[in-house]
Amino acid sequence: MAIWLVMFGAFLAGGLFFIAADIFKLPALATQKAMISAGRQAKVKTRTIEALMMGWAMKLSRLIRMDEYKRYRMASTLMAAGLDMTPELFTAYALVKSGGVALGMIPCLVILPLVAPVLLILAILTYFKTIQEADEKLKAKREGMEQELPRFVSTITQELKVSRDVLGIIDNYRRNAGTMFAAELDILAADMRSGSYEAALTRFESRINSAMLSDIVRGLIGVLRGDDGAIYFEMLSHDMRQLELQRLKAKAMKVPPKIRVFSFILLMCFLFSYLAIIIFEIVNSLGKLF
Repeated sequence: MAIWLVMFGAFLAGGLFFIAADIFKLPALATQKAMISAGRQAKVKTRTIEALMMGWAMKLSRLIRMDEYKRYRMASTLMAAGLDMTPELFTAYALVKSGGVALGMIPCLVILPLVAPVLLILAILTYFKTIQEADEKLKAKREGMEQELPRFVSTITQELKVSRDVLGIIDNYRRNAGTMFAAELDILAADMRSGSYEAALTRFESRINSAMLSDIVRGLIGVLRGDDGAIYFEMLSHDMRQLELQRLKAKAMKVPPKIRVFSFILLMCFLFSYLAIIIFEIVNSLGKLF
């Protein structure tokens, strides 16, 4: 009898879901996966639960309202981080994801009430972690690009001695740039070919929002306006080399604490080896005496 009740409940829930999906015009799961995968820059396989949450987030995003400044700022961050979402959809996705965790409180209140506050805290942490995902991706992308900027400035310094073609300089460097920086230079080059050079450089600067990149863009705009630029980029190259040395020193300072643990383990291994030899010799000596 219990099996029939379980089967009846499962079929009833499935039927109600399909009726609700038809009423609210929900797309099929395969369609949602294809839409999410097509909008991504990285070719990562879309998970089923992610596709379901994105479908619910699209419905919820119509109810979210933002002021213009916050929306513009979040839209710029999402575009620079490579997330093809509107600010409303991204916020709704964070709410749906945290809401899915919070739904676990309902059975916990019946079965194990003490776990419910833990799930509530976990839902809040999930929301803040998801809403900060774009900033974290942009930060990692910016740090990866800033490591390449000293070499980019050195190239500009050498190129300006023979040419003042800013687009040509960018195209030449783009062929040997890293993956992330090359992708941004592709966008910059296409933007420069389709419109104003200065406007394209300004948009490039605002996308990445890096102080080091702002100095480079300022110098390139000066070259476009007729400035010599050679001395400026020579000084900028010197300053960036100093910043690169400071960054490498800071990175090297983090290594000794990690090595110290393994050095201590190695030291203990040597001590145990000597102790084992000493104890073995003492035992052999006592054996000969007795």
